[in-house]
Amino acid sequence: MLHTLSHSPWQHDISAQLRLVKAGDDLLLLSDGVIAALEGSRYLDILRAAPISLYALNEDIEARGLAGQISSSVVRVSYNDFVRLTIKHTRHLTW
Repeated sequence: MLHTLSHSPWQHDISAQLRLVKAGDDLLLLSDGVIAALEGSRYLDILRAAPISLYALNEDIEARGLAGQISSSVVRVSYNDFVRLTIKHTRHLTW
């Protein structure tokens, strides 16, 4: 399943989300959700411990001026990559 997080992790119930993720799921951080990918953040540590792959939309990272602060463990993707993720996963859950 593809999960997308478009809200700031500070305004999100990450524990509820993690109860629904399964091994092999992907999480794409969009809009203010890219804040969860900040190096050293507690949210990033929580997400890295989950059995999922982490992606962040590069355009949203750049729009927020966070390019130099995003963890290298998060894969930066383009809109084309976003489309590929939606094709890969037949189910999608938005947070």
